Amino acid sequence: MNKFMDALNKGFAPRAQKIANNQWILTIKNSILQVLPFIFVGSLITLLDIPANFFKWWPDLSPISNFTFGLTSIFVAFLFPFNVMEQKKLNKQKIIAGLSSVALFLMFANPTWDKTGSIISYQFSELGAGGMFVALVVGGFVAIIMGFFGKFSFFNEDTALPDFVIAWFDSMLPIILVVGTGWILTYLVHFDLYQLVVAVFSPLANSLDTWWGFTLFLFFDCFIYSMGISGWVLAAIDQPIMFAGIANNAQQFAHGQAITHIFTSELIYSFPWIGGVGCTMPLVLMMLFWSKSKRLKALGKACVVPSIFNINEPLVFGTIVWNPYLMLPLWINGIVLPLITVFWFKFGLSPIPHSLMQMWYIPFPFVTWIVSPAVSALILLAILFCVGGLIYYPFFKIYDSNLIKEEN
Repeated sequence: MNKFMDALNKGFAPRAQKIANNQWILTIKNSILQVLPFIFVGSLITLLDIPANFFKWWPDLSPISNFTFGLTSIFVAFLFPFNVMEQKKLNKQKIIAGLSSVALFLMFANPTWDKTGSIISYQFSELGAGGMFVALVVGGFVAIIMGFFGKFSFFNEDTALPDFVIAWFDSMLPIILVVGTGWILTYLVHFDLYQLVVAVFSPLANSLDTWWGFTLFLFFDCFIYSMGISGWVLAAIDQPIMFAGIANNAQQFAHGQAITHIFTSELIYSFPWIGGVGCTMPLVLMMLFWSKSKRLKALGKACVVPSIFNINEPLVFGTIVWNPYLMLPLWINGIVLPLITVFWFKFGLSPIPHSLMQMWYIPFPFVTWIVSPAVSALILLAILFCVGGLIYYPFFKIYDSNLIKEEN
């Protein structure tokens, strides 16, 4: 075990952290994080819409969700190149890069015109979570172009023209290049970027909706978390797929179709991850009520309130990270609990979530009932809690005994 842990510590962890610290990965992650307030508003509307199931007079609040969560791809298309320019200290290019990216994104969003050419329309789904990957591709392309022209100028440094006039003219060339590329691809070549992105990423998205893809990804989340690497480093991969999945589930539900996507944060953070990634709430309760070690009992007292709101960083970084006694059960839970969850929903024992709910800090079991209002969903939650606790228990007892010996 010591050799294995040493290999992870010196081999895998530094390489994983290097990838996590890559500037492009960080920028994508930060761009998505900046959009979260709009996604939270969409989640709040899901809560406020619950009375509509009982009262016909309740107002239709969906437009609020449509123009917050429903426009996430446009927001990301702006923020991604904007943040890249900010990192490169090209401040004069930030706004131009963001606006150029939005223009190019809208060109690729398959707009249609009426016969007069005066009315334009879009598929709303392509402006929201369904277009997230397209927004990232467009934003990355614009960031490269704007970065290349970042220090370019038509004028000498000693020119008498005002700075804002110089900025206007210097921005024209990259804007023409960006929008001109969109014009050539969409209007001359009739290239459909959306279809290409779907073709490229659909194997990954489809695999994450399988029992093995779902389980493997959640296990990897626990695996890197046990080494102190937050699962948010995977945001560039999983967040667009999750947002697109819940948006597609909502469409399928609205059209009376079978709901198919299980790889959504609504399902993951409302079922297997009780108390946070790795289902750590049972471990916190053991530390609080059953631990004889002063250290673990004190940590249990400090972590119980955050865990109620599914915040387990104090626990994970306080006692699990690089601790072989507790890393192993975290890994096991990262396999067993996702397997139970995925087969439960694959067999149709509970309704798959179809409404946006990104308020992962709502305590269990309330968040579970909101996304899947059925008694069977609460039964699954109880099973997951008990199984997770049973997996932690023997490792907790061994670790607690060793700490008692150290304290004595």
